[in-house]
Amino acid sequence: MDDNNHKQQYLKIAMCQMNVVDNKDENLKKAEEMILYSLKDDPDLIVLPEMFNCPYDNLKFIEYAENRNNSCTLNFISKIAKKHKIYIVAGSIPEFDNGKIYNSSFVFDFNGKIIACHRKIHLFDIDVKNGVYFKESDTLSAGNEITVVKTEFGKIGIAICYDVRFPELSRLMVDKGANILIFPGAFNLNTGPVHWELLFKSRALDNQVFTLGVAPALNNENDYKSYGHSIICSPWGNVLIQGDYNEELLIYKIDLTEIKRIREELPLLKHRREDIYSICKK
Repeated sequence: MDDNNHKQQYLKIAMCQMNVVDNKDENLKKAEEMILYSLKDDPDLIVLPEMFNCPYDNLKFIEYAENRNNSCTLNFISKIAKKHKIYIVAGSIPEFDNGKIYNSSFVFDFNGKIIACHRKIHLFDIDVKNGVYFKESDTLSAGNEITVVKTEFGKIGIAICYDVRFPELSRLMVDKGANILIFPGAFNLNTGPVHWELLFKSRALDNQVFTLGVAPALNNENDYKSYGHSIICSPWGNVLIQGDYNEELLIYKIDLTEIKRIREELPLLKHRREDIYSICKK
């Protein structure tokens, strides 16, 4: 099999579960170190976690926010992608635009060009009794666009963390042709143990696609403590690889032909009764 066909069938993914600290320069240095270390395994796509340059904290979102037109973080990732000819999903950063701050994920192609940006649609506003309290809406604004990006590996859907809880969004991305759904995320120690794996398996099984969740490592010095456990699930709903709480680089090669095979063996999407129900974007 030649390299071109190989790349169409297989996709090797590097997930950088990095430890995020309260220092942007250190976070960018860590991201670069993990990206460069992953290159020895020749990945096709590298994914960083949600808020990879910034502690997950409303006050820090304000302090670290950058405009995409003069963003040191995005320029930094762009140079790496271009130099090493690699696709990078740059987790997410606090993006400042027109007086608002968004939780935004940027996708870079192997020329270092931004080919997609997803602004988190569903804001994480929760109050779990005897658990975690957080309101992203105190600082962040919600995006309103469904993000599917065309790559040489096929179409990839991009969403962020809390977005994974809403099955309609995943289905709409799949309806737009996405065969892989990537969610940079940072579940916490309350919701993570019970919901993280379950949600990624469910979205994969519902839509017969690969799902990826890439999280920061657990940092006990941060007020918000990430669950970690970056994950890839198959179109059959199996967990293919999953990390733990610690900083680590996870690399896995997925076989994209599994999507077609599983959809032929168990044709869920063909069996939808769209004469009775449908999901559509207004």
